[in-house]
Amino acid sequence: MATTNIWQQFKALIPEGVRFVATITAKNGNGTSQAELRDGSVITVKGESVNVGEKAFIQAGEIKGTAPSLAQYEVEV
Repeated sequence: MATTNIWQQFKALIPEGVRFVATITAKNGNGTSQAELRDGSVITVKGESVNVGEKAFIQAGEIKGTAPSLAQYEVEV
């Protein structure tokens, strides 16, 4: 049964968890990969679907797909 609560309908449109872009630095061979974040820290994530040197979307500690390699700008407000 569909909900008529507008807030619940809105929340259903927003994906759970934070999604960020990281560069894959190594495939571990056991279903995980090493990924480097923009701040230079390295994390281990699930999945090996993105090649080393490419950028990937990471969500909930798992590779969700290949991210485009675009220019990054940092602006301080």
